[in-house]
Amino acid sequence: MSSLSNVEKLFTVIDQSSERIKQEEELTYLEALVDTGENLFHQEIPKDVSQVTRAFLEKEYAKINLDTMGAEEIRKAFQLAVLKGMKEAIQPHHAMTPDAVGLFVGYLVQKLMQQKKEFVLLDPAVGSGNLLTTVLNQFGEEVQSFGVEVDETLLRLAWIVANLQKHNVELYHQDSIKPLYVDPVDIVVSDLPVGFYPGDETAQEFKVFAEKGHTYAHHLLIEQSINYLKESGFGVFLVPNSLFSSEQAYLLQDMLKERAVILGMIQLPMSLFKQESHAKSILLLQKNGEHTIKPKQALLVNLPSFSKKQAMGSVMSQMNAWFSSELKRS
Repeated sequence: MSSLSNVEKLFTVIDQSSERIKQEEELTYLEALVDTGENLFHQEIPKDVSQVTRAFLEKEYAKINLDTMGAEEIRKAFQLAVLKGMKEAIQPHHAMTPDAVGLFVGYLVQKLMQQKKEFVLLDPAVGSGNLLTTVLNQFGEEVQSFGVEVDETLLRLAWIVANLQKHNVELYHQDSIKPLYVDPVDIVVSDLPVGFYPGDETAQEFKVFAEKGHTYAHHLLIEQSINYLKESGFGVFLVPNSLFSSEQAYLLQDMLKERAVILGMIQLPMSLFKQESHAKSILLLQKNGEHTIKPKQALLVNLPSFSKKQAMGSVMSQMNAWFSSELKRS
């Protein structure tokens, strides 16, 4: 059986079973997806489900065998279902990192972590876990990881997706701007939610705090990530293209000058985004410490479309050369 048909087969099962649970329990699609994911993980259906629905679910679940599927197949099938569920969700933070970007972030993590046999990774805005598990699927058991998410439904999805893919992930349901329950990590990877953080009392503990109006949540998350990085640890963040040109940019720049080194800024292809205002870049930084490297020249790249293989290959060669010469990681 091909990889694609495995993904399609699993998606069809979780989609049909989620729709059935959604109707019976009067839930949102994402909430029903959580329930069907838990049924699959625990390999049992709750006792309070009606006999008719139980028979339907048992028939659907019997169509698949998760033990024969790869982690990427499971991730992609759930990703399709999450994308469907997010179309009915009105929350602006319900968005998913494109696959091509997740794979590219994984490449960056490999380059930055090349000298470590084992390392610890944190995503402070883990969402449904798609970016985190896309990165983890490019490594073996050498990665211990943590995820934090304020939205309970998304966190439950992340828990299911990570468990079904057999990843070593600890997940926490909390506001990432407040003190976290994790020890310092080697690297932080996150697609940062963009917008204002309403908790001014919490925000005023940070150097990026804006005295007028609310502080940008993505600024706070960058500073919080640095708080939870080990000395000379790395940050890989998806950030808005306007990160260093917004009205609060000077606060972020002052904090970064004091606490970290900006290694690079990689602008993602505009074709990935519906609107130019939603376009993002990848910010690479390293926290100050004894082994922090200050490159002679930061890595500044405008990525071509991921579908343009020749142009992409040329850019990747230049990036590999930069990592070899500036960070001496290869």
